[in-house]
Amino acid sequence: MHPFLLEKRDEVRNPKPKEWTSKELSQQKIASYKPYNFVDGEGVRCSLYVSGCPFACEGCYNVIAQNFNYGIPYTHELEEQILADLSASYCQGLTLLGGEPFLNTEVCLSLVNAIRQRFGATKDIWSWSGYTWEELMLDTQDKLELLSKIDILVDGRFDIKKKDLTLQFRGSSNQRIIDVQKSLKQGEVILWDKLKK
Repeated sequence: MHPFLLEKRDEVRNPKPKEWTSKELSQQKIASYKPYNFVDGEGVRCSLYVSGCPFACEGCYNVIAQNFNYGIPYTHELEEQILADLSASYCQGLTLLGGEPFLNTEVCLSLVNAIRQRFGATKDIWSWSGYTWEELMLDTQDKLELLSKIDILVDGRFDIKKKDLTLQFRGSSNQRIIDVQKSLKQGEVILWDKLKK
């Protein structure tokens, strides 16, 4: 783990704008790739779990992926496999998780750009992030670029005190399912219109 994170482990869960950067932290590794699952968003999805997350939320369901050095390097061959898997007519889209996608922007933007080039808007892209929408709005250009190219953001740190297993696609009640494109157009957070709970 990056020495900066080790030194301040208990203090850095709420980063200042631009304090954590993909350029400094990402090792361009992935923890795993799971094609054709039903749990990481709406419909049948291909899910890419990137490596590294300094939020280290208590009760995190994927602790092993907090380490930026965990897993395997992201490769062009894997990207082509993901694109091939996404081409299935029954596959609705891609989900980015981790780890923290917004601290692995080189990996995520490479894949997102390739998806948009090949499929346009016919495949949707979801992402989970420990960052809130408001934090991302104040952060680095690469984070804003990634945000601008996805459809749905599940934002905010997992809060074990607000854990609720009945919630749709999220673990704690502070997290939101945000329609990114509508929110960017209207300049305020617009929640996903299929939200049930």
